[in-house]
Amino acid sequence: MSAVHTLDRFFRISERGSTFARETRGGLATFFTMAYILVLNPLVLGGAQDIHGDRLDAVQLTTVTALVAAVMTIIMGVVGNLPLALAAGLGINAVVAFQIAPLMSWDDAMGLIVLEGLLICVLVVTGLREAVMRAIPQPLKQAIGVGIGLFVALIGFVDAGFVSRVPDAANTTVPVQLGGSGTLTGWPVLVFCLGVLLTLALLARKVKGALLISIVSMTVLAIVIESVADVASWGLTTPAWPDRLVAAPDFGLVGDFSLFGAFGETGAITVVLLVFTLILSDFFDTMGTVVGVSAEAGLLDAEGKVPGLGRVLLVDGAAAVAGGAASASSATSYVESAAGVGEGARTGFANLVTGALFALALFLTPLLTIVPMQAAAPALVAVGFLMMTQVRHIDWERYEIAVPAFLVIAVMPFTYSITNGIGAGFLAYAVLMAVLGRARQVHWLLWVTSALFLVYFAIDPVEQVLGVK
Repeated sequence: MSAVHTLDRFFRISERGSTFARETRGGLATFFTMAYILVLNPLVLGGAQDIHGDRLDAVQLTTVTALVAAVMTIIMGVVGNLPLALAAGLGINAVVAFQIAPLMSWDDAMGLIVLEGLLICVLVVTGLREAVMRAIPQPLKQAIGVGIGLFVALIGFVDAGFVSRVPDAANTTVPVQLGGSGTLTGWPVLVFCLGVLLTLALLARKVKGALLISIVSMTVLAIVIESVADVASWGLTTPAWPDRLVAAPDFGLVGDFSLFGAFGETGAITVVLLVFTLILSDFFDTMGTVVGVSAEAGLLDAEGKVPGLGRVLLVDGAAAVAGGAASASSATSYVESAAGVGEGARTGFANLVTGALFALALFLTPLLTIVPMQAAAPALVAVGFLMMTQVRHIDWERYEIAVPAFLVIAVMPFTYSITNGIGAGFLAYAVLMAVLGRARQVHWLLWVTSALFLVYFAIDPVEQVLGVK
């Protein structure tokens, strides 16, 4: 039996209607749409100080970000067999940097991430995490996919500079505006607009590799523009050929964590609340991402279940542990994986490609991070459109389904959080079913989850009542 045939059977590539070429393109597309984390995570974590005034080293942060992403993405591909890449979670890293680190040392903060990941693994092993996911009605799962689509598109628009926050939002009628000043200006935004048009045109023509072709083409254009025009700023990544191609990795932060040190520095109540917040964010961000990406890949069964869900969730929990142990913050499943699905990826083989590129990034970071967000973001907008099409499956005539679905879809992009959208939808579903006299039809796990989300949304008064603040 040939190696190719063995790989095909192991990853079920042909069985899922895919090919090695599609999986490879998908893996490349996923990497290029999430490679920004190699720049952004060090900026977020490196820009904060712990209680002692210490900062984490940017070079070391870049190394551990790439390391965790490479290892856990490959493990997810082999164990979970889904085209679902993992890396340091945006949002969670901000919580670590600006909410947790000021209360304790960096090693104690990362210890909380490890503890959170271990608790999630316990939830998976006991079957509770998977049971929660299976208790969610199918229309809400579809709404989660649609909401993520809008969220992904908004990420693309914002990160590319197509829309921006109005500086004096409190005194204006809208919180966001077109471009940086109400109009589109500058070469970077032009690259983004051309990229969106190119991507959508290629999709309409059903060109294979549409997203990847657009990313590479716009990166080349951006490099040319940067070399001949006066560009004020491209944002996080400047599309210029680097002075050197190889940079040595620095693993100095690996293993620099304290599992229970936080209890001594801040007290048990504060630690419990912080871990609770981390678990909810990680738990439901992952749930939404796994369901949304799997739905877009057409991998959900007739009941809306994700194949091998237990293994997928266990790997995701282990990724949180790995992220904390390496001081890279909690690693989680990335919604940008939908870009790879858009290229045809249907199996974990795509993860081998994505993971290999993250491994290369350990040594070739100067070369692999020249893709500006303006060149990668059009793929996110296109994926947002593709995921939005799932909205047709939701029954908008039934208010007990339509209203929660609407809140899931609306709250995700408006609050820039998958977790918030899911929480709003769950609470609304439980309340409406109770009002209609059908409370018993709601799975008990959804009642428990809704109650936890109620605490999550009301965390500030809860902390005040408990005397944390």
